[in-house]
Amino acid sequence: MIFQSPGDILFSINNFSVYTYGVIMAVACLVGVYVSYFIYWKLYPYEDYNRIIDCGAWLLFLGIVGARLYYCLLNPSYYFNNPLEIINIRQGGLSIHGGLIAGILTLIFFAKKYKLGVLKLLDSFACGTALGQAIGRWGNFFNSEAFGAPTNLPWKLYIPLNKRPAGYINNEYFHPTFLYESILDVCIFVILLYVIKKYAKTYNGLTVFIYFTLYGIIRFFIEQLRIDSALNISGIPIAQIVSAMIFIIGICGIIYTGYEGNKGLRD
Repeated sequence: MIFQSPGDILFSINNFSVYTYGVIMAVACLVGVYVSYFIYWKLYPYEDYNRIIDCGAWLLFLGIVGARLYYCLLNPSYYFNNPLEIINIRQGGLSIHGGLIAGILTLIFFAKKYKLGVLKLLDSFACGTALGQAIGRWGNFFNSEAFGAPTNLPWKLYIPLNKRPAGYINNEYFHPTFLYESILDVCIFVILLYVIKKYAKTYNGLTVFIYFTLYGIIRFFIEQLRIDSALNISGIPIAQIVSAMIFIIGICGIIYTGYEGNKGLRD
């Protein structure tokens, strides 16, 4: 199966183009927030879950800002010389790691402000985030970006000449890493739904730490396939380093929540 983007422009009105990437990212964010809201409501129906809607707009805005600034920081020379391009996100340039950091800080702030359980909120949004990421990765497909090394596997992604990196001009087909991550994110979402339904009320925080662990593993290995790393440290892509850190945080968090949950059961 050969994947090929039909183009990055969804439609145009006069000289204004609407990019498919932006539409997909908007859908991904809205679905992620709604699913998180629904899960929180189902698990904790007697809490003031309407506050989630209050922070939802801020979460979307700050998440995008964080994702963009993180991406720009990884490409400092270009954006230092072209500062106005920082606000041009219509054609891509968002980092999931940056969005995660900004999103987590935003959720912690609003949880404290509205006296909601921090870990309960993070658990619910871990599920919505995984699903949102699965949808959002298709934006990379339409932009012909975030692909892997050249391949001749039956499933492969055609990249047009103007989107191929230097050194790969003669290669037409690449690993569709967007597809790999999208499928794996759906798997994470299904696992998290099971975990949060079965263990959320006993082990607060377990769901979000399992998300960190699984996503850290997935992103670490997918980065080994990709050839578009924005920044390397001693030859290692920064995304792999951050993913390894997320994995470690996840493992430590699982151990901590397991201990606290078992302690509560004993008490």
